[in-house]
Amino acid sequence: MGRKTKSFTMALSLLLVMSIVLSACGGGKNEGSEGTAEKPVELIWYTIGTPQKDVDKVMAEVSKYTAEKIGVTIKMNMIDWGDYSQKLQVMTASGEAVDIMFTSSWAFDYVQSARKGAFMQVDDLLKEHGQGIIDTLDPAFLEGSKIDGHNYGIPANKELPAQEVWRFNKQFVDKYKLDTSKVYTLESLEPLLKTIKENEPDVYPFAVDKNQMPYVPYDYVIEKLPMAVSLDTTDYKIVNVLDTPEMKQILNTMHKYYKAGYIPTEAATMDSMTDVQTTGKWFADRATSQPFADNLWSASYGYPVVSTPASDALIYNWSVMGSMQAISANSKYPEKAMEFLNLLNTDPVLRNMVDSGIEDVHYKKAGDNVMENLDESKNYDMPTFSLGNVMLTYLNTTDPTNKWEEFKKFNDAGVEAPLLGFNFDTSKVTTEIASVNNVKEEYWAALMTGTVDPETYLARANEKFKAAGLDKIMAEAQRQLDEWRAANK
Repeated sequence: MGRKTKSFTMALSLLLVMSIVLSACGGGKNEGSEGTAEKPVELIWYTIGTPQKDVDKVMAEVSKYTAEKIGVTIKMNMIDWGDYSQKLQVMTASGEAVDIMFTSSWAFDYVQSARKGAFMQVDDLLKEHGQGIIDTLDPAFLEGSKIDGHNYGIPANKELPAQEVWRFNKQFVDKYKLDTSKVYTLESLEPLLKTIKENEPDVYPFAVDKNQMPYVPYDYVIEKLPMAVSLDTTDYKIVNVLDTPEMKQILNTMHKYYKAGYIPTEAATMDSMTDVQTTGKWFADRATSQPFADNLWSASYGYPVVSTPASDALIYNWSVMGSMQAISANSKYPEKAMEFLNLLNTDPVLRNMVDSGIEDVHYKKAGDNVMENLDESKNYDMPTFSLGNVMLTYLNTTDPTNKWEEFKKFNDAGVEAPLLGFNFDTSKVTTEIASVNNVKEEYWAALMTGTVDPETYLARANEKFKAAGLDKIMAEAQRQLDEWRAANK
C-alpha cells in the first residue's frame, strides 16, 4: 500500500472514530453551534434602596445589552433601606437562589456575613473574570476589604474617605436668608431649625428616620453597635460609646429637638426619608459626602441642595466597605456573576443605564459624558453609590469637567481612622452578638432619633446591653485588637 493511500485510510478511520464519539456525546456540529447561542442565564441581583417604579422596565433594556455582551440577563430586586439587612439575612439562611447582593459595613454587614458563609470567596474569580475591576479600582479598596487575607466582595470605586456634612434644602436657606457657614456641631443647627419650625408648618426642620446615627468622633468596631475607640486614641481602648460624654450630649440635644418639634414624631419607625425628599418638605439632615455631592443631590431631587462639613474626612473600614457587591454562596452562576460585575465596573454604557435608566426616557445627554434628568427620572431615582464604579457615571450639567480628578485627590488626601484594616472575628461571641442586636432593635432607633429621654432610657439600654453580654464582646474585641496592633506595627 502506497504512503498516500495508507495515510488516507488512517485519516478516514480516525474521522470515522471521531464521528462515532461525537455522535455518542451528542456533540454534532449543529448542536455545538446551537450550544453557543443558547438562552442567556438570568442573574438575580438584590440591592438596597427605595423600590423604583421603572426597575423592571430599565432591567429589560439592561438585559438586552448584557445578553449580547456576556450572555446574561438581569433581574433586579430592590429592598428598602430599613428592611434590607434583615431580609437578606433571612434569604441567605434559607438558601434562596440569589446571584449578586449589595453588602456593606452598615447594611447586611459585609464582614460578619462573609464569615458566616453568605458570600463566595472571589480571589480566583477576580483573576479569571474580573481583571477589569482589578485594573480600574483604587487598590486601597480591594486591600482594605480583605477578610483574613481574602476578598469576598467587589467595592464600588467611589470616595475613599468619609466626610459627614449637614445638608440643607436651599429653597428655605434662600427664603429665610439663613447662614449655614457657621454650622458644624449638632447644637449649632438650633437657630436655623427654630426658624423653619416657626415659619414652615408643613416642613420637617430636621429630617431624621430610624436609620439615624448621630456623629461622634469615634471609630466603631462594628457599625451601629456601641463599641468604639476614640478617633484621637493613643491606647486603642474599646469603650461603650453610649457611656461617652460626646454621645450623651448628642442624645440630649436630639431629645431636646424632638420635644421642640424639629424631628418627625414618627422618626423611630420611619424606614427612609425618600418620600419627603421627593416632595422637598424638609430643611436639614446629615449625610456622608463626596466631592461635588451637592450637584448630585440637587440633580436627583430636582431642587437645589447645599451642604457644609460636620466632620473631618477620614478613611474608615466602613468607608472602604461602604458599598460592595458580593456573589452569593448559593449562586448557580458565579463566573457569569463576576463577568457581569466586571462589565458593570468597566463599561460606561451599562453603568449609566443601571444608574440613570433609559436615555431619552429618564435622562437626556447634554454632552459626551454629561446628562440631565427628565421628568420620568422620578420613576427611576437610584442610589448611585450602591451600584458599582461611581467614576464611570455621567457628569451632571453643573459638575466641573475635572470631577473625577478631584475625587482622586480627595481619596489621596484621606487620613486613616484608628481601626482601618482591623476586622473583628465574632465567632467566639455569636450568641452575645445576637442578644446585643436584639437589645439594639429595642432601644437604638428611639434613642438615636431623640424620641425618648436619654436620662431614663440610656441607663435602661446599657443595663440590657450589659445583660446581653456587651462586656464579653468588648473584651474579645479588645484582645483581638491588641493582637492585631502587635502584628501590624
